[in-house]
Amino acid sequence: MSMVIDRPETEEREHPSAPFLRMDRIPHIWCPGCGIGVALKCFATALEESKVDLDKTAIVSGIGCSGRAAGYMKLDGFHTTHGRAIPFAIGLKMGRPELNVVVFSGDGDLVGIGGNHFIHTARRNQDLLVIMVNNFNYAMTGGQNAPTTPAPAKTSTMPYGNFELPFNVAHLAASCGAAYVARWTCLQVRRMTKSFKEALLKKGFRFIEVIAPCATLYARLNKLGLGLDLMRFYHENTEIRHGADTRDVAIGFQDKIICGKFVDIEKPTHSELMHAHYRKILGDRYMPTPPEGGMLRGKD
Repeated sequence: MSMVIDRPETEEREHPSAPFLRMDRIPHIWCPGCGIGVALKCFATALEESKVDLDKTAIVSGIGCSGRAAGYMKLDGFHTTHGRAIPFAIGLKMGRPELNVVVFSGDGDLVGIGGNHFIHTARRNQDLLVIMVNNFNYAMTGGQNAPTTPAPAKTSTMPYGNFELPFNVAHLAASCGAAYVARWTCLQVRRMTKSFKEALLKKGFRFIEVIAPCATLYARLNKLGLGLDLMRFYHENTEIRHGADTRDVAIGFQDKIICGKFVDIEKPTHSELMHAHYRKILGDRYMPTPPEGGMLRGKD
């Protein structure tokens, strides 16, 4: 005798990150094995866990694969021209100081074409969170050599191997004055999420590097396997060293990757220094418009 079992209709469930993403633009454009989506998911989780006011949080991206992040987040977002994500974000922060402004972009955009903006923003300790997904090349435009390409890795513009020394971006940020510097691979999702959450709740120039070699162009040219092979490499060759001297964390080709939180200090931001300076010089003649917008209005 057969027994009929009543089964409830399949319940449609919303993805946990859906409230933070523009789901009408999903699926995304990133390749299978790419770590950018992992970084974006960790950022969405950090937004939820940190309980920051989403109406007062803005995301700015430049051009490139990682630059598409601003278009996928359900936040006020700006997709700027190549290399100009940071100066746009500075203008936004200075005009609307109450906002929590995040820059989410790639290595070519931030420390290649936008390198000058990066170093001076860190020097000034501008109140921005900068998340840099390092995929070791200019992936969207064909896999050209980037300022982060390890030597002697191959790229489309250096088919015989890169002979230029790359930036150690963690050291660049720290030596220029960043208040927070961390690095994670896209395998370390819990640690990355925690780092994003810490940085969202901190003031000053905060820099987080996410290691995510391009699985299509960089990995293929260098015979590094598929995305899963890259994950295995991270698992076997990552060393977590909190507080490490950033001079010692340069990334070599298929060498050990030093990750961790390298810098976490308190120091006055650019805006705080500016207001303190003008109050000292001008006294009660200095009347910044609320909330601390920095507009000088005379009382004469």
